[in-house]
Amino acid sequence: MQQPVELGPKVLTREDVHAVARGDAPVEITESARAAVTAARAHIERLATAEKPTYGVSTGFGALAVRHIPPDRRAALQQSLVRSHAAGSGPEVEREVVRALVLLRLKTLAGGHTGVRLATAEAMAAMLNAGITPVVHEFGSLGCSGDLAPLSAAALALTGEGQVRDADGALVPAGDALRRAGIEPVRLAEKEGLALINGTDGMLGMLVLALGDLRYLLDVADLTAAMSVEALLGTDRVFADDLQALRPHPGQGRSARRMADLLAGSEIVASHRGPDCTRVQDAYSLRCSPQVHGAARDTVAYAETVADRELAASVDNPVVLADGRVESNGNFHGAPIAYVLDFLAIPVADVASIAERRTDRMLDVNRSHGLPPFLADDPGVDSGHMIAQYTQAAIVSELKRLAVPASVDSIPSSAMQEDHVSMGWSAARKLRKSVDGLRTVLAIEFLTAARALDLRAPLKPAPATAEAVAKLRVSVQGPGPDRHLAPEIAAAEELIRNGAL
Repeated sequence: MQQPVELGPKVLTREDVHAVARGDAPVEITESARAAVTAARAHIERLATAEKPTYGVSTGFGALAVRHIPPDRRAALQQSLVRSHAAGSGPEVEREVVRALVLLRLKTLAGGHTGVRLATAEAMAAMLNAGITPVVHEFGSLGCSGDLAPLSAAALALTGEGQVRDADGALVPAGDALRRAGIEPVRLAEKEGLALINGTDGMLGMLVLALGDLRYLLDVADLTAAMSVEALLGTDRVFADDLQALRPHPGQGRSARRMADLLAGSEIVASHRGPDCTRVQDAYSLRCSPQVHGAARDTVAYAETVADRELAASVDNPVVLADGRVESNGNFHGAPIAYVLDFLAIPVADVASIAERRTDRMLDVNRSHGLPPFLADDPGVDSGHMIAQYTQAAIVSELKRLAVPASVDSIPSSAMQEDHVSMGWSAARKLRKSVDGLRTVLAIEFLTAARALDLRAPLKPAPATAEAVAKLRVSVQGPGPDRHLAPEIAAAEELIRNGAL
């Protein structure tokens, strides 16, 4: 049985998010967190009976915050808030994203600054542990005042309304799924509706998931680049430590060392090291791979610092402070997350772009140094990998469009009360598409470079690159007459998705 992820004083890690979102690890609210939640709730209940209005407890929301709500209507106010704000539209959001969103909202609830009842936090934990996933739609968040529509869909499910996916993936009414799991639907009390929906949890969850994917994909990019350098009779001398030390970016140094190690022991590289080789230097797409991949690594590292700060945060409005004050704030604004989500889309597009350029060189008889045109078995009759590069080019073009930032846009809402928003959710959604596109582009370079290395026989590739080719050959045949290429691209992509390289 998996170890539960504890929600309490210990800061949630990126690894914790992956464990729950993708690995279905259970969650557990610690005793200290239970005490903090109970203490904060006591302050809310005191304010609920006070004559002075408190935002989120005895008033309306957004532009309606000036409306004082009588005590007998305050529970209805919270339920109405959740129902009305669950106004999303479009395709269902992926299960892992919804699980990350619910986990991160629960993390804030367990922090003791929202004022929810302990039973509400416990019900959310039980919903996660039962594998119940609220149906969240793609559109409905402006990345400010929280990911409102997505979080409202999750909150609505907690109250037994709306639709969910059960542990088997079936679409069922939320009330039925809760009942089967032995979970009592939550009847919202003062402040709880607002506390359940006022956070940046969706965009943060997508950032954390993307960061994990990108760490691995940049390793794959180093591998596919090394294979391409080898296949194109490039040199490994440019990856030497003393050259990289002249420009001491940590990501660049790491990528260069990885590429040098991957090429170590290559008969192909050794075959053109002698005085007979007249080539002075390789093309940028080969020689500058560590500079591009390394800059992407450093961008990921910066984004990780932002993600880690957010994982240590408690985002709600208003918040309950330790001394009992309930204060409005602007911490729900998604700008810190939105900026790095947009930032990451730029190196993703560029890493894909340089990979496509390397692939194109292997297919061009004028630049491939002895490889057959398009790596075709019988050029003219066969087209080889010609159209695989078209697919790469189409994806790279799309990635360039996705690199246009969402966070520079803002569209006013709530009768101008919320007059500047982050669009962080939109930045996160397009980054997910970008990550998927990069994976496919690298899969095509991997497929092409493996074929090119086979065509360099009898010279043998480096042990590390040969091992990668061998893994591919389990599901994809070596060079030969034209075959249906789409399944081979999919097989290469699956190897990458499964972390097999």
